[in-house]
Amino acid sequence: MSKTDTSIPAEYAINETIHQKHYLVNGELKTWQGETTEVYSTISSTEVYKPTLLGSIPDMQEVEALDALDAAVKAYGKGQGIWPTMHVKDRIECMEVFVEKMKSKRTQIVKLLMWEIGKSLPDSQKEFDRTVDYILDTIEDYKQLDRDAAKFQKHDGVYAHIKRGPLGVVLCLGPYNYPLNETFALLIPAIIMGNTTIFKPAKHGVLLITPLLEAFQSSFPKGVVNIIFGRGRAVAAPIMKTGKVDVLALIGNSKSANALQEQHPKSNRLRLVLGLEAKNPAIILPDADMELTINECIAGTLSFNGQRCTALKVVYVHEDIQKKFNERFAAAVDDLKFGNPWDDGVKLTPLPEPQKPAYIQELIDDAVSKGASILNKKGGKHFNNYIWPAVLYPVTKDMRVYQEEQFGPIIPIVPFTDIEEPLDDMAESNYGQQVSLFGKDVYALAPLIDTLVNLVCRVNLNSSCQRGPDVYPFTGRKDSAQATLSVHDALRSFSIRTFVAFKDNDLNNQTIQQLLETKLSNFVSTDYIL
Repeated sequence: MSKTDTSIPAEYAINETIHQKHYLVNGELKTWQGETTEVYSTISSTEVYKPTLLGSIPDMQEVEALDALDAAVKAYGKGQGIWPTMHVKDRIECMEVFVEKMKSKRTQIVKLLMWEIGKSLPDSQKEFDRTVDYILDTIEDYKQLDRDAAKFQKHDGVYAHIKRGPLGVVLCLGPYNYPLNETFALLIPAIIMGNTTIFKPAKHGVLLITPLLEAFQSSFPKGVVNIIFGRGRAVAAPIMKTGKVDVLALIGNSKSANALQEQHPKSNRLRLVLGLEAKNPAIILPDADMELTINECIAGTLSFNGQRCTALKVVYVHEDIQKKFNERFAAAVDDLKFGNPWDDGVKLTPLPEPQKPAYIQELIDDAVSKGASILNKKGGKHFNNYIWPAVLYPVTKDMRVYQEEQFGPIIPIVPFTDIEEPLDDMAESNYGQQVSLFGKDVYALAPLIDTLVNLVCRVNLNSSCQRGPDVYPFTGRKDSAQATLSVHDALRSFSIRTFVAFKDNDLNNQTIQQLLETKLSNFVSTDYIL
């Protein structure tokens, strides 16, 4: 594809570049005067294809990273800082101020989501709105958590007032595919639970944080949220080497997570909240509803071009129906619409990583050389910023596309005759996030479900894999995750149970009563937050 449609709607056109010169440390929007990194979009705004310059970001190094860390450490104050000791209702009020300011930036952030990572307009709008809902739901869940803890328990003559307290300093690193939603699914619960944070945006989807810098700066006490820019190796590694980070919160690759953990001098003290890679399979049984299965597998494999940890990355099809499934699925893939994110009905959009088409081509070439065929006519067709999804069949275990998490538009299909084949593969896999199971016969489904729930953490019946709704647990086994991210669980992942205990005697009872009446303690409180 040598040319790009330049009929960009005025409201989505890039009229000026964003040269991000500020970063947030210790409550101050500091001005950056050092080296910068240019940010390009693979979407072209010219008739002859050319990547679009969106702006630039600071290329920070160790000095700035440690400055941000010091601010977070000071704000936490070994647990004595304003933020960790603040009353729950006051922290909630700060978060409410932030989310209201965030709402006013919707148009700008949605536009940047489209240009920076190629996410379609409806999906970009959904990501923003879903993130706002996530924050509001987190606030409500935190209120309920505090309400449930506004009491005293007694056992064996000992009273206990049990609540949840912060863990300390959190280093937060988000992913490029959901640079707002998944990043904030780490950052927001970490903040609201009383921790202080250092946040570095992902390589792609970085400029969209710019509109929120002032909102963070003005909504929270200084040092609670510190936002820096640069390569992870240059800024995250020095922070970890100090041993001053209490929690590593990362959504990304297990290699990155392992490398950062190894930098920490006291790994036994490091809490991990990780959302990592997956190779989620679909298992299609002989009696599966064909139309429903095709639709769900299209969504599962190719929503946002398959650039999701929850994407279906390998499809197991029973041999009895593989011919029918393959023909219809391949045709459905070729019927999808490719275009720019704001185009009506677009399903496939430009890939944000310039090197991704070449990588997908490598997987195609490897699979074909080892006996696979490309089932769809458009499979592997190259554009300047895209490669058409190739449906590969039959895929075998020696092929790279079977072994690697492709994170892009390519679909490997594996035939099976005995259900033990996909089950054994899943048991041997390094990953264990989700599975999609398609079929109707309850006598076949029941034992499968009972096995699959012990191999993965979510079994999707006649449905594609997904993260939401955000109130449901989101986690994984083996190399796929550590800790659980959901509105309910994330509050617990970023906190620890802590309590005041006292023996039942007149002195203690009188002291506690006075503490409650005077409201001098933010922790010892039975106030009910409405």
